[in-house]
Amino acid sequence: MKVSVDRDRCCSSGMCVTNAPDIFDQDDDDSLVRLRQTSFQPEQFDVLRLAAELCPGGAIRVVEDGEN
Repeated sequence: MKVSVDRDRCCSSGMCVTNAPDIFDQDDDDSLVRLRQTSFQPEQFDVLRLAAELCPGGAIRVVEDGEN
Protein backbone atom coordinates (compact mmCIF):
# COMPACT_ATOMS: atom_id res chain seq x y z
CA MET A 1 0.00 0.00 0.00
CA LYS A 2 1.17 3.50 -0.86
CA VAL A 3 -0.16 6.68 0.68
CA SER A 4 0.35 10.21 -0.56
CA VAL A 5 -0.89 13.57 0.63
CA ASP A 6 -1.66 16.61 -1.48
CA ARG A 7 -1.01 19.64 0.70
CA ASP A 8 -2.63 21.87 -1.95
CA ARG A 9 -5.95 20.07 -1.37
CA CYS A 10 -5.66 19.96 2.43
CA CYS A 11 -8.22 22.12 4.25
CA SER A 12 -6.60 21.60 7.69
CA SER A 13 -9.60 19.85 9.23
CA GLY A 14 -7.38 17.47 11.22
CA MET A 15 -9.55 14.41 10.57
CA CYS A 16 -6.47 12.46 9.49
CA VAL A 17 -4.64 13.23 12.73
CA THR A 18 -7.73 12.45 14.79
CA ASN A 19 -8.09 9.02 13.16
CA ALA A 20 -4.43 8.11 12.68
CA PRO A 21 -2.12 10.23 14.85
CA ASP A 22 0.79 7.82 14.43
CA ILE A 23 0.63 8.21 10.65
CA PHE A 24 -0.44 11.81 10.03
CA ASP A 25 0.50 15.13 11.53
CA GLN A 26 -0.26 18.77 10.81
CA ASP A 27 2.48 21.27 10.09
CA ASP A 28 2.99 23.78 12.91
CA ASP A 29 3.16 26.74 10.52
CA ASP A 30 0.14 26.19 8.26
CA SER A 31 -1.69 23.19 9.81
CA LEU A 32 -1.49 21.26 6.54
CA VAL A 33 -1.27 17.49 6.53
CA ARG A 34 2.03 15.66 6.46
CA LEU A 35 2.94 12.00 6.69
CA ARG A 36 4.87 10.80 9.71
CA GLN A 37 5.67 7.47 8.05
CA THR A 38 6.51 6.31 4.54
CA SER A 39 5.94 2.58 4.96
CA PHE A 40 2.93 0.93 6.50
CA GLN A 41 2.07 -2.34 8.20
CA PRO A 42 -1.01 -4.39 7.26
CA GLU A 43 -2.64 -3.60 10.61
CA GLN A 44 -2.61 0.10 9.61
CA PHE A 45 -4.36 -0.38 6.26
CA ASP A 46 -7.92 0.00 7.55
CA VAL A 47 -7.17 3.25 9.37
CA LEU A 48 -5.38 4.60 6.29
CA ARG A 49 -8.41 3.86 4.15
CA LEU A 50 -10.67 5.51 6.72
CA ALA A 51 -8.50 8.63 6.89
CA ALA A 52 -8.63 8.97 3.10
CA GLU A 53 -12.39 8.45 3.07
CA LEU A 54 -13.02 11.01 5.83
CA CYS A 55 -10.68 13.70 4.46
CA PRO A 56 -13.00 16.56 3.45
CA GLY A 57 -10.46 18.01 1.01
CA GLY A 58 -9.59 14.71 -0.62
CA ALA A 59 -5.95 15.34 0.21
CA ILE A 60 -5.09 11.73 1.13
CA ARG A 61 -4.64 9.14 -1.60
CA VAL A 62 -4.35 5.45 -0.84
CA VAL A 63 -3.12 3.13 -3.58
CA GLU A 64 -3.58 -0.54 -2.91
CA ASP A 65 -0.86 -2.96 -4.00
CA GLY A 66 -1.40 -3.84 -7.66
CA GLU A 67 -3.18 -0.54 -8.46
CA ASN A 68 -1.67 2.40 -10.29
